[in-house]
Amino acid sequence: MFGRLGDLAGWRERDVAADTLSGLKEILTGLDAALGSALKGVGVQAAVDRAIVRGDTVLAPDAEVAFMPPMSGG
Repeated sequence: MFGRLGDLAGWRERDVAADTLSGLKEILTGLDAALGSALKGVGVQAAVDRAIVRGDTVLAPDAEVAFMPPMSGG
């Protein structure tokens, strides 16, 4: 979890077993509804093994998933 998502979750890294990205989001929502809501927010991106992904994707057992909040700047 990066930025405010990590702040909201109260952790930056955690081992969670899931077969798909959508399944991972469901598990995280079950653990913390506010975090689940934030992960569904506009502009939140996911990376699997350091590559940005769009939509759902299958996760390997050892996949590294990162959730990033929307970026702002100038």
